[in-house]
Amino acid sequence: MSIELNGKEYTTWQDVESEIFTPEEIAECNLRVALIGEIAKARKEQGLTQRELEALSGVKQPIIARIENGTSIPNLNTVLKVLAPLGKTLAVVPIDTNK
Repeated sequence: MSIELNGKEYTTWQDVESEIFTPEEIAECNLRVALIGEIAKARKEQGLTQRELEALSGVKQPIIARIENGTSIPNLNTVLKVLAPLGKTLAVVPIDTNK
């Protein structure tokens, strides 16, 4: 299956993605998806519901749901509040440029 965009034919999402978005936008999106995935995974691994995480973090359940659904981009303080009761935090690490 292929997709035509601006007179060009593409066969993979990566081809379309690189045509539409800058490398920086792609990296930002990938980072956001990874963070969201880690939050949801840690919550589920600990057997917590979103309501239970609300009680532990002080972040309202609807906000947690929007974060996990990817429909909201939380601020850093919110992310840290959600991560702390999960025993997680953020780290600043060098970007792997060998990919």
